[in-house]
Amino acid sequence: MERERLGSRLGFILLSAGCAIGVGNVWKFPWMVGQYGGGAFVLIYLIFLFVLGLPVMVMEFSLGRASQASPVMLYQKLERPGQKWHIHGYLTLIANALLMMFYTSVAGWILYYFISFLSGKMTGISNEASAKLFTDMQTNPAVMVGFMAIVVVLGFLILSFGLQNGVERVTKYMMLLLLGLMVILAVNSFTLSGAKEGLTFYLKPELSKINGSVVVGAMNQAFFTLSLGIGSMAIFGSYIGKERSLVGESVNILVLDTFVAITAGLIIFPACFTFDVEPAAGPKLLFVAMAKVFNNMTGGRWWGSLFFLFMFFAAMSTVIAVFQNILASVQELTGWKRAKSCIICGSAILILSLPCALGFNLWSSFTPFESTSTILDLEDFIVSNCFLPLGALCYVLFCVSRKGWGFDNFMAEANAGKGLKLKKWMKPYLTYVLPVAIVIIFIIGIFTYPFADDFTLWGWMKSLI
Repeated sequence: MERERLGSRLGFILLSAGCAIGVGNVWKFPWMVGQYGGGAFVLIYLIFLFVLGLPVMVMEFSLGRASQASPVMLYQKLERPGQKWHIHGYLTLIANALLMMFYTSVAGWILYYFISFLSGKMTGISNEASAKLFTDMQTNPAVMVGFMAIVVVLGFLILSFGLQNGVERVTKYMMLLLLGLMVILAVNSFTLSGAKEGLTFYLKPELSKINGSVVVGAMNQAFFTLSLGIGSMAIFGSYIGKERSLVGESVNILVLDTFVAITAGLIIFPACFTFDVEPAAGPKLLFVAMAKVFNNMTGGRWWGSLFFLFMFFAAMSTVIAVFQNILASVQELTGWKRAKSCIICGSAILILSLPCALGFNLWSSFTPFESTSTILDLEDFIVSNCFLPLGALCYVLFCVSRKGWGFDNFMAEANAGKGLKLKKWMKPYLTYVLPVAIVIIFIIGIFTYPFADDFTLWGWMKSLI
């Protein structure tokens, strides 16, 4: 089967950036900034984004381009006979499917809010009624399943038109619209009365607020936002040639990803300080808090519609990219045509996504961790705290180890083409420091996770001392 190719460099950059840009940037990043004290968190996050995220991204792209294969098959092309690295390849397919099992529901929430604002349902009501709409949405199984299904069907429908005519073309326009909408919304936020106070909180680091929790939170977010470790970048590396070095391309994508995350904060925090919304509202900041903001804003119906439209574009850019990853892996494993693969993979993801959608209503009695936890929390924990860091560790060790692909092969592939290059002096950092940092992130994530009410492994260990 002849391998598909992306039609342009811009398509590669926007598609790869679209995979990285998602709810992690525009939903999780702002509420983490709010909870961890503003500018201090932003500063540490940016540092870790470049010292941890960038090198792992370069490695994923290098493995994809060198193998010209999907994440599930790339190890077979690059490993030596008798090695077992390819086991991780099969795990990446499971991880991508698991990610979509809850990501499609969150994307469905955003679509529901966009339609609700556009229809006028979200404006002209009391703050209490506005907050209640989020709970009403989650406890309605028909709404939860229905909007999740729209996301799944729409995603695979776009994929059915092919890599260039479907995935690349749609993502290009969607990403350009997303960036344009964000600039418009940010400019509007600058005109609000609380803009100065909000921007000070967001962009001026108070170094006294930097502590262990801020550092750990920033490390985890820098890793999560790029979805590294499950082949999300490797698949797009397999669709490009060697005209450009992968370090330079990775920097371009990282800058776009960071621009979206930072701009999301520029939109949200001036609005929070203008309309007396607590920045530390947590995961509900995007939905409950921002709905309150737009409900009290002049022209809020239209600003709210634009806000959740850009949110939906951000979510769908990741959905389409990960769906393509799943599709390519399944096609290489089975030899199926694209149309057949879209129908079967789409049906499977639709069924697998039902537990998350129903976990807030019909199956809400299942609480895997804390008493308020849901099936989404279980799925998110497995992906974010296990598959992402351990998968990234596999890619790093394979690239730098003599028992893997080897550093020289990795460096030659990453440096092929015009642009920024890896330097030999970086080898000690990439070989020793980076793997240790990833292991630390994994261990801290496990030991500080709330597995039950008022229970973490770290807290339990301290109680024994």
